Amino acid sequence: MDIEIGIAKSGRRAWGFDDIAIVPSRRTRDPDDIDLSWEIDAYRFDLPMMGAAMDSAVSPATAVEIGRLGGLAVLNLEGLWTRYQDPIPVYDEIASLAADKATQRMQEIYQEPIKPELIAPRIEEMRAGDVVTAASVTPQNAARYAGAAIDAGLHILVIQGTVVSAEHVSTKTEPLDLNRFISELEVPVIVGGCASYAGALHLMRTGAAGVLVGVGPGAACTSRGVLGIGVPQATAVADAAGARTRYLEETGRYVHVIADGGMRTGGDVAKAIACGADAVMIGSPLAAAVEAPASGHHWGMATFHPTLPRGTRVATTTLGTLAEILVGPAHENDGRRNLFGALRVSMATTGYGNVKEFQKAEVMVAPALQSEGKALQRSQRIGMGS
Repeated sequence: MDIEIGIAKSGRRAWGFDDIAIVPSRRTRDPDDIDLSWEIDAYRFDLPMMGAAMDSAVSPATAVEIGRLGGLAVLNLEGLWTRYQDPIPVYDEIASLAADKATQRMQEIYQEPIKPELIAPRIEEMRAGDVVTAASVTPQNAARYAGAAIDAGLHILVIQGTVVSAEHVSTKTEPLDLNRFISELEVPVIVGGCASYAGALHLMRTGAAGVLVGVGPGAACTSRGVLGIGVPQATAVADAAGARTRYLEETGRYVHVIADGGMRTGGDVAKAIACGADAVMIGSPLAAAVEAPASGHHWGMATFHPTLPRGTRVATTTLGTLAEILVGPAHENDGRRNLFGALRVSMATTGYGNVKEFQKAEVMVAPALQSEGKALQRSQRIGMGS
């Protein structure tokens, strides 16, 4: 039901992950019996997750480790790893920047031109780890850089921007024809972001294997403040899941919905799946790993935009190894470690045996979920009050 904003404008109420709760069913299960696996195209993963294509979170080395742990990491083909032969000194400089100087200096760092000759070596480095490889390009550069990555053996291509549409209009440049571009490739393509039923449905109709859902929810993203756009993630994911059903009925073809951003804890990951996601894309949790290249810092892909930055460098601190963050064990009680162990227990506790079943879980709006009975934790800034 729309809510009246003013005489000339009304709008739907939208919900984020903090606004909802997963309702236990009449059944519980043994966590060891839960199947977390996810399949997209010909590839199967033990964990329903993707590592976000952010320089702070994914390097060729961390992509290999994430793959070994059962996930799929996405390397940014327009980031530091294709601008610099050795980006480690650049990472060190970014980590040392004062907060009031970080954005401007990062704009300068990212003015270094992309070197297409670095694309193949980065893909080959990931492939040498014997894992499924994925990498991202922006729509405006997809035709320029995707071929080199695919020729080097890339398994999955991601076309990603703040918002990607199937109907980009421009009087200045020739827009990417997603339908034709995807149809001519021999690898599966994931596209996004989007945040609405119509946007997701149109992206599905391009032939994409998966759609990224999320505009502005990430820890380092400021698009919602700078541009005023976005949809809270619980509603955005549920709307995209509705588009997936519509498209499946139209064509008999299943397109994966991937919740991109806004997930800090295992509970957030569980809520994303319960709202209809097939998998989640995470960035800041990976940037907090010991192995992450950015030394406890995190920034998004629009942080360094030359004229309108839409992100910031944030400190994540170091939480533990990639293994501890993704699959445990956790030795703290804030939910930021063992994310997929938490998903497994959430599914078991609510009685669902696999991801597809868990997408059908009952969810309710629960404004008191984060505060009910937690006064002592809040006053002491521990657990759910931290």
